[in-house]
Amino acid sequence: MTAGGFFAAAPDAALAALFVPFEAGELQLPADGRALFLRARTGARLREMAQPGWLCEQSFLPFADELGRCGLRVGEATADEKFPLVLLLPPRQREEARALFARALTHVAPGGTLLAAMPNAEGAKSGEADLAKLAGAVQHLSKHKCRVFWCTPSPGGIDQDLLAAWLALDAPRTIADGYVSRPGLFAWDRIDRASALLAEYLPADLHGRVADLGAGYGYLSAQVVARCPRVDALDLYEAEARALEPARANLARAVRESGHAVAVAVHWHDVTRGLTQRYDAVVSNPPFHQGRADLPELGRAFIVSAAGALLPAGRLLMVANRHLPYEAVLASRFHDVRTLAVQEGFKVIEATGVRG
Repeated sequence: MTAGGFFAAAPDAALAALFVPFEAGELQLPADGRALFLRARTGARLREMAQPGWLCEQSFLPFADELGRCGLRVGEATADEKFPLVLLLPPRQREEARALFARALTHVAPGGTLLAAMPNAEGAKSGEADLAKLAGAVQHLSKHKCRVFWCTPSPGGIDQDLLAAWLALDAPRTIADGYVSRPGLFAWDRIDRASALLAEYLPADLHGRVADLGAGYGYLSAQVVARCPRVDALDLYEAEARALEPARANLARAVRESGHAVAVAVHWHDVTRGLTQRYDAVVSNPPFHQGRADLPELGRAFIVSAAGALLPAGRLLMVANRHLPYEAVLASRFHDVRTLAVQEGFKVIEATGVRG
């Protein structure tokens, strides 16, 4: 299975709903064929509607790769680019969504339209209200248990003070214990309890080159630097590009405070596609869900990639929710698997003796 297969959702209701205003005759596609699609996701309707002048932005690498494989143009709009149509699939997290509404409006050309769709169960009414607060009158339709809403802001209709305040919501900020994060990342405003538990069991004799798979804003990597003085190189892998800037800041602080040299690198990478480097150790709190649904295949793919990247004497240290069925794949890839702790609904596992 490809990474796109791991992350692809079953019918994407919000994406399907997004194009209903065109089907209903409420909106027309731009005559010049240009549009910007923020947080774009691929799907049959997008492939039918998209034109060569469309630019798709997606910070989550598996989704970005899937868009590219479908022949869509993937990249990032420059700060001053304007489009007659800006489409948006807002995220569930409200501060992140507000920042995206604000940014989307900065890319709408005079007389242009901003169009968004959200599932009803994920804050669609609040999203519509937020856009109206920011840009004035909003129209909407309901379809596929989603709300589709749009506006064509007048020249003076945007609340500029609110726009500036909401744009700032996406800036990395300091959270618990001095870590830097930003809204929308996993456990963005706190120390994830599972990662903290794994940190408590990091062995002091961990050494050499270490990889952190699915590292988020870098908490676990920073803990490796702080607790394992024999580690001299650390590679952080994360598929969400928005996490990379906070991760770099957190690693820089950790190295500075540790008092010893550690060569660190941060990679925008889909771990399910494997790693090219070899490591003395791998640490991971692998993702296991998409939206609200458990997706244990994703964690199993992380284990397979970790085993493939470890040197013969290497070891994997991971944490997972207690109920997740990882034991079979661990036993198939390692000779020795032991549970170091079962606590607060989590299990900490060490695996050694990579099978050839």
